[in-house]
Amino acid sequence: MSELDEIRRRRMEQLQQQMAAQQQGPTYEQLQQEEQMRQQYEEQKKNALRQILTPEARQRLANLRLTKAELVNAIEAQLIQMAQAGRIQVPVSDATLKQILRETTNTKREIHITRK
Repeated sequence: MSELDEIRRRRMEQLQQQMAAQQQGPTYEQLQQEEQMRQQYEEQKKNALRQILTPEARQRLANLRLTKAELVNAIEAQLIQMAQAGRIQVPVSDATLKQILRETTNTKREIHITRK
């Protein structure tokens, strides 16, 4: 039975090493690869938007990004999808972009002040 105990001990060591490797998280190479993929995606998105938007519309989105980055990311994704589907006329002018922004941010905030 000592051989069986030795096999169990080795197997437990292997499992512990695997668990330790999984808990360490991603390696440096994996992080580099993810960063490179993210940069490629951003570059492709930038090129697509350069073809879809006029310079004035791109400038408007850049200004809006300073205050509402999440909204701009959503609008950019929406514009790319609409252009790929052929639902908008390319290039999108500043006036058309304003209209799209109005439609997506049509909700108004209401502030109620109660004085005592």
